[in-house]
Amino acid sequence: MTSEPTEDRPRVVLGVSGGIAAYKACEVLRRLTETGHSVRVVPTEAALNFVGAATFEALSGQPVVTGVFSDVHEVPHVRLGQEADLVVVAPATADLLARAANGQAPDLLTNTLLTARCPVLMVPAMHTEMWEHPATQHNVATLRSRGVIVAEPDSGRLTGKDTGKGRLPDPAEIVDLARLLLTSSTALPWDLEGRRVVISAGGTRESLDPVRYLGNRSSGRQGYALARIAAHRGADVTLVAAHTADLITPAGVRLIKVGTAEEMRSVMLAEADGADAVVMAAAVADFKPVNRVEHKIKKTERDPEPVALARNPDILAEIVEARSAGKLSASLIVGFAAETGDATSSVLDHGRAKLARKGCDMLVVNAVGEGMAFEVEDNSGWLLGDDGTEERIAFGAKSLLASTLWDSVGRRLSDQ
Repeated sequence: MTSEPTEDRPRVVLGVSGGIAAYKACEVLRRLTETGHSVRVVPTEAALNFVGAATFEALSGQPVVTGVFSDVHEVPHVRLGQEADLVVVAPATADLLARAANGQAPDLLTNTLLTARCPVLMVPAMHTEMWEHPATQHNVATLRSRGVIVAEPDSGRLTGKDTGKGRLPDPAEIVDLARLLLTSSTALPWDLEGRRVVISAGGTRESLDPVRYLGNRSSGRQGYALARIAAHRGADVTLVAAHTADLITPAGVRLIKVGTAEEMRSVMLAEADGADAVVMAAAVADFKPVNRVEHKIKKTERDPEPVALARNPDILAEIVEARSAGKLSASLIVGFAAETGDATSSVLDHGRAKLARKGCDMLVVNAVGEGMAFEVEDNSGWLLGDDGTEERIAFGAKSLLASTLWDSVGRRLSDQ
């Protein structure tokens, strides 16, 4: 029995071409169907050498065919593209990219690509030499010029003993991009090519003893979402991450791990120089112990000494001050503020005051509390500009907030 799509279930066509990474399409399919999407898998004949049709049919509840002469009365080579809300091709081999760029349509998948009027996301996977070949790069540029979203491949282990750029991004990342495009079809323009951005993420930790630390509840998800979306919009991204949840490094992103506020300060000041945009999304601990105890503080100790605290550096303020003094160049500096309201001021009031105090170009203000901002998948807030602009960011996935921020950053960079 096939599962019939309904109006409130987004229709996704999942194209699968013939590369070894085709097995990962099963996880993409599973994640999409489990989050309420109606998914029709359209593989190439070559893809079925890696994953059988029965597997795709069992996971999707939809029939799987490769040619245009099956169920001709339903005109699938036209109907699938016309009715889809999103087309995702993962993996997209060099051969498929070439055929798509040249408008060739020998099978059901390439016919679907020609008839689709919805967002099309192609996720390449191939050996490094194939990805870097001028023909492939020309085909990718052609597709992007037509509005096709061609994701950046990851770097890592390929087939055999080879490693390099060309690995399929993690299925969770692909699904995140797909869901973002279903929410906002214009969320991934190729508008940050040639821009270098530096992003901080996660929560710093300050050791009390070899076991305990001062920290906060930041998971790092928002900073990682910012890095992921910037990379898939063409930016050269450096992500400076303190403690995070078990997060996968986004495809195309250079990761630098740090632990304490001092470590983050040192790396951010070095990396910010010459950046087009610096985004301080990390939750930096405001205080650190004056002295770190070298042994574990025992619970049996009577009347332990109070923990004396010292202020940590204000990294965002230092970057702004260094730019003002001509010690580093950074086109745009963006801060994040996690705020709560109080008896005298609202979250937004505190955010406005912080923007003026920090002197950065833009500030994202998040209301925090139980189930808000920290340790959750979604976010909301306000985007404040030093030019007096204020934009409400509706509640949604953290990737959507990231896209909204990069829209503003891209506009301001283009105006400079």
